Amino acid sequence: MTSNAQRLGVDREQGFEIFRLDNDRVGVAVVPELGARIISVRDVQTAREWLWHPPGALKLFRNQPGDDFASSPLAGIDECFPTIAPCRWQGRDLPDHGQLWSAAWGVDGEAWRGGTLRTQCRAGCPPFFFERSVALAGNEIRLGYRLQNLNTSDESFLWAIHPLLHIREGDHLELPAGTRALFNGHPWIDHVSSAIPEGQCAKIFASPITEGRARVVNHRDGGWLELAWDAAQNNCLGVWLNRGGWHGHHHLALEPTNACADDLSEAAKRGRCGIIPAGGSISWSLCLRVGNTS
Repeated sequence: MTSNAQRLGVDREQGFEIFRLDNDRVGVAVVPELGARIISVRDVQTAREWLWHPPGALKLFRNQPGDDFASSPLAGIDECFPTIAPCRWQGRDLPDHGQLWSAAWGVDGEAWRGGTLRTQCRAGCPPFFFERSVALAGNEIRLGYRLQNLNTSDESFLWAIHPLLHIREGDHLELPAGTRALFNGHPWIDHVSSAIPEGQCAKIFASPITEGRARVVNHRDGGWLELAWDAAQNNCLGVWLNRGGWHGHHHLALEPTNACADDLSEAAKRGRCGIIPAGGSISWSLCLRVGNTS
């Protein structure tokens, strides 16, 4: 029997503060200075690290606003907002993978002392205030979000979590039946550990989904990682599989999102993105769970 007592710690590595939360089931590590990037999601009981980074030792370094995302550390989980693909929207040039991943986020010290890592960032133009909290409960990493529109007009936005996951032989993607049907029988969706999509990389969307759940489970060792969210808040799921086609890397991403396109201008023209009123705010949540069936 495990206690699940939570432990907090801050290390300084490669010049950056790394905030760590762990218990007897799961561990998570975050670098607020680098877009609040989550660089580790670890199943403590099996020692499986679920998050991917480029081959070799993990390298952390700072980027500048407007940098190509391919030149970033490419490690773990980023928050993409207000676009994923670079685009021009309402006279504004929005950068690759959005405005948050290249920014330094602040840390709420009082929340941290209470066991929650709450980080905040003010995005550039249009002006938004973006806040995310990270807390543990058993085998769950609970992420809570709050977005505030600081502008005097309504604003469109696209949000997607962007977790790059290791691919192990035997990994299989489990989805609700309704979500799987929306992928229209894509040949690689059932064989993510072995399939090679056309062009060696591909991204597909399921929308609108009615059940917010997606799981990677390994049929060999029984390990699994699940993402769970409210489909009424974010009713799309993107799945990205890279088998060497993008910069030679191999990883998988499951991306709950509020849009069925990577480009905010395209999603907004379809009426398939978020809209937040002037001065208004919106909240949503997401849960990552780890476990083992063996």
